[in-house]
Amino acid sequence: MGRKFGFSFSWKRALGISGLKAKISRQIGIPLTRSGRQRMAGRTLGCGLACLAVAFLFLGIGAAAWAAGWLNF
Repeated sequence: MGRKFGFSFSWKRALGISGLKAKISRQIGIPLTRSGRQRMAGRTLGCGLACLAVAFLFLGIGAAAWAAGWLNF
């Protein structure tokens, strides 16, 4: 398609639709674009998976220590 030189017009920006969508998105905290939602899900799942891995690591260490008799409850 190439690069655009000169004047370009967006009817969505002229009517204020783009600004309204951005304002709503900021208020509700959820992106309205597909790529924004995918980025948000990736960040959430990435953190969740790391936290889950650490939790399983600690559970495994605790279970091994309990089985070895190091922990007496």
